[in-house]
Amino acid sequence: MFDPDIAPSGTLLGLLQRGRGDGPLHALAAPRAEALAALEHCVLRDPRLDWRVESRSLYYARLYSDLEGPLDGIEQHLFHPDDILAPDEHRCGLALSVLGHLAGYGRRDALRLLRRYAAAGGCWEWALDELAVRDGEAGLRALGPSVVARFPATAEGDAALARAVREAYEPRPWQLWAEDGAHPGTAARVRKAAEQVSFDRWQRQMRSAGPTPGWGVAAVLEWAQQGLDAHPAVERDQPAARCLAAVAGPEDRPALLAAAEHGPTAARAAALRHLADRRDPRCLDLVEAAAQDGDDRVVRAAVESFERMRDAAALDRARAWAVRTDRLGAAAARILARHGGPADAGLVLAALRRAVQADGADAEGIEPLVEGVGRLAECRAAPLLRHLYRETSSSQLRGTAAHALAGTDPGFGAGFAVECLWDCEEATRELAARRAASGDVRVLTQLRRLAADPAEEAEVQTAVRGRLSSGGGSR
Repeated sequence: MFDPDIAPSGTLLGLLQRGRGDGPLHALAAPRAEALAALEHCVLRDPRLDWRVESRSLYYARLYSDLEGPLDGIEQHLFHPDDILAPDEHRCGLALSVLGHLAGYGRRDALRLLRRYAAAGGCWEWALDELAVRDGEAGLRALGPSVVARFPATAEGDAALARAVREAYEPRPWQLWAEDGAHPGTAARVRKAAEQVSFDRWQRQMRSAGPTPGWGVAAVLEWAQQGLDAHPAVERDQPAARCLAAVAGPEDRPALLAAAEHGPTAARAAALRHLADRRDPRCLDLVEAAAQDGDDRVVRAAVESFERMRDAAALDRARAWAVRTDRLGAAAARILARHGGPADAGLVLAALRRAVQADGADAEGIEPLVEGVGRLAECRAAPLLRHLYRETSSSQLRGTAAHALAGTDPGFGAGFAVECLWDCEEATRELAARRAASGDVRVLTQLRRLAADPAEEAEVQTAVRGRLSSGGGSR
């Protein structure tokens, strides 16, 4: 079901939270104060289901530019006392990324705000990474003393400074500070930290890692189970399966089969993964039996192992299991979605319908099913895909639904494809650049804007320029 913080899809706030292309179009038509309030709400309360894979920053920055929005709300949010007491990248990361794009668009107030936050904010590393690719050398050099002063000149402070240098996503500021003759004390500390990073890397390379030579199957399975007993939150069955690949031979098969059938939790999971990876003749029967086990770790190992299979035997079992309503049935439907043929389209669509009916437009694990009905050109899926496109809170899933609609819905080019030109996701905008029908007067205008935008992704601009060079016609 939807996150309770996500507004209904028909509202301006709901559109902007989802990153839908209709969001900016509605915002520009709404009263400016209402549009700015909705936009600020999104930036200060990150609406993404998974910030690691969903894009919003460029989408919101473009709308800030179009509305000529002030940055007072972002400033108050970033410099709130909570930021110092409990720095949280999830709380501030989206706002800092939006400021980075605005700085790239020439907003000097955004650049100044990023500099202030890098010098005094709690999540200063994020702000520094934004500045590293957008600020000039003079601006970055001026930040050096403030940033390095965060680390006291003690053994603990020097270690923390070395860790910051090692973990920096963008090394440019640190390189400038190490060479800064105007601040010799700062430069000396940064150079020392960089030397410590190189030494630590050499030490890690010298230390042995991985299984001890001479390990056998019994020792690996025992190691996996000991890890679970001592640290229940630590997953050892997957690394144990990789170790088994190095030490197990044909003579070990009886022991592995016994462990996969009746072994303790972690050992059973590791043996299941290993036998499935080796396509043992009994692995599918073992997976079916394990999927009915009450132990979540064993069930997960069985389902994940099965989902990696793609041979004919696995596809035959998937066709038989896809009607099941348990986790194994869901995995079987995903296998057919990825590797099945046109005859499997009905099973995949049925599984997608069950998942949406049970858990809504953000049901877990439905993205492969959405992709599958598109790949298999299941035209009966178009109404459900349109529902998912409108309602899902995930911009990644919406993009997948758009790609599926492009192959199943004849009206996509003149419908959702036009909206997708303003979508928050790069891949969705690229699809729209290729498929949006030019009969809508907004299409050519937006294509030209995307072609001229220096912040637009290269793949989108390639599609846009190819479309414009062909005269802008629908393809």
